[in-house]
Amino acid sequence: MKKILVIEDNEQVRDNIAEILMLANYQVHRAENGKDGIVAAIRELPDLILCDITMPFLDGYGVLHLLKKNAALCNTPFIFMTAKADRKEVRKGMDLGADDYLTKPFEETELLNAIETRLKKAEMANQVNRPEIQPNDFGRGIRENEMMQMLVDNRDINIYKKKQIIYSEGARPLRLYYIQKGKVKTFKTNEDGKQLITGLYKEGDFLGYVPIMEGTSYREVAEALDQVELAAIPKEDFLELMNTSREAVRKFTLLLAHSIGKKEDMLVGMAYNSLRKKVAETLIGVHGIYKTAIDMSRQNLAAIAGTATESMIRTLNEFKGEQIIDIKEGIITILNEKRLANMVN
Repeated sequence: MKKILVIEDNEQVRDNIAEILMLANYQVHRAENGKDGIVAAIRELPDLILCDITMPFLDGYGVLHLLKKNAALCNTPFIFMTAKADRKEVRKGMDLGADDYLTKPFEETELLNAIETRLKKAEMANQVNRPEIQPNDFGRGIRENEMMQMLVDNRDINIYKKKQIIYSEGARPLRLYYIQKGKVKTFKTNEDGKQLITGLYKEGDFLGYVPIMEGTSYREVAEALDQVELAAIPKEDFLELMNTSREAVRKFTLLLAHSIGKKEDMLVGMAYNSLRKKVAETLIGVHGIYKTAIDMSRQNLAAIAGTATESMIRTLNEFKGEQIIDIKEGIITILNEKRLANMVN
């Protein structure tokens, strides 16, 4: 039984399509947005993907762009569904590698014929030249954790002092980093010099894989928050692993999807959350990096929350007065994490 993944944010449309496909004897998996669609595609490895274009979190073009970088999914037939298939939209999708377009609303026979045609073409292509991913020394019958450890073992160790820049926006990535010790922030700066922290990374995290996977330059700056030790993995070694190990592709594609989701959640929070809610969520997030007490400057906390430093300081003092947190010599200890998590917006 062929597996089909339907990525569609409209629940009624999604359910109607799924019902038609199940009656046609297809196994159907569903996702309500692009981010969930990426995760479902990696998990289920469908035989064909039906995807809406306009969706929250990650649109259809973004889904296709990411899946084309996945060795296990790059040849999976991909059909766009859209309510307005103008010429430019169709051209953009085809340039990205889409196999077909369906314009909503479409007839049941139109949907089933398009799917049957694409599945037959994919099967014929596989019979002519079925690509095989051959495992190399990294991926030969070993578990994911062992493979990741082999990737970082016996690498050059780069040491960075607090506030030292690891890489800069616009530079070309030459290596993947693995944090063996310390913490790192990534950020963007506006024309006025104000920072927005886009990510926090700790021991055991990989750093700088996104531009390597996308084939682009760095879009942000990475800076050490304390003394940091990084295992430097040459870009070529990382790409070789991605081309030869399905487990590595799965691991880093999931990391990429998770990173996109976190940044989108952060932007939504900055746009719609109250000041107290922003500060509460920032403290919870940073606590996940520090584990115990939070030893971070108020400027950095404000840059994560997307608020002014003065507003951050004032709200922290309010939380201290309410016995939600304690502050001693600038170090923050969370006393009531539940109240932070349930902070009213």
